[in-house]
Amino acid sequence: MIEHVDNPVLEVHDLTVSYSRKPVLWGIDFTLPKGCIAGIIGPNGAGKSTLIKAIMGVLSVSSGYVKIFNQSLDKVRGRVSYVPQKESVDWDFPASVLDVVLMGRYGKIGLLKRVSKADKKIALECIDKVGLSAFTKRQISQLSGGQQQRVFLARALAQEADFYLMDEPFAGVDAATEKAIIEILRDMANLGKTIIVVHHDIQSVINYFNWVILINMRLVASGPTKKVFNNELIQETYGGKLTLLTEVGNILKEKQMPSREN
Repeated sequence: MIEHVDNPVLEVHDLTVSYSRKPVLWGIDFTLPKGCIAGIIGPNGAGKSTLIKAIMGVLSVSSGYVKIFNQSLDKVRGRVSYVPQKESVDWDFPASVLDVVLMGRYGKIGLLKRVSKADKKIALECIDKVGLSAFTKRQISQLSGGQQQRVFLARALAQEADFYLMDEPFAGVDAATEKAIIEILRDMANLGKTIIVVHHDIQSVINYFNWVILINMRLVASGPTKKVFNNELIQETYGGKLTLLTEVGNILKEKQMPSREN
């Protein structure tokens, strides 16, 4: 089940990505509406991070195209923010929390221009939003995993983008940080921002996302969570792993969400 929308923020059309001529994503085709929090859901090795990297132009595609705000990425890059996996960053790099968050302003001011008082004010406000005001001058190497993830989010907020792509922002964080992040994402969505998140914890999908993209190298489903997050499509995505499907069935029952057969 694939639900397309009019005037999408994101349009992915017939996207195929290959490594060494071997497709790892095949014929991905979906659209996203403005103001949604969308989760990319699928098993390990399904191509979730590959998809988000292809959308961002970090990986080249074998066929198909991506449009953001009905334009190519190069024309709207200033409106797009990408939060990579925490593990992809050298956290021993000598930089403070404020230094990293100010990097989010470079797209607005340019790499060679001085940071203005206004830019610093925005960065400090973003640090406050993620609850790290007491750590502004702290070296990032001295932060916990959850605090490092909050720094990433603050840097993304400082970009003042309209479309955010986040690669597993909840991975390896404590419960308090996870709660803080999802509350910030909801506030962003309420302001009309669109957020797409690579996510691995299937038990929190219903509570976190109002749009779901189910993939396993190909697109299984894309649409509102209430329509696509059901036993049949989850089984098609995960290949019938019994333990997982039992857990999901219990979650759906608790939330009184319909199965596709009903």
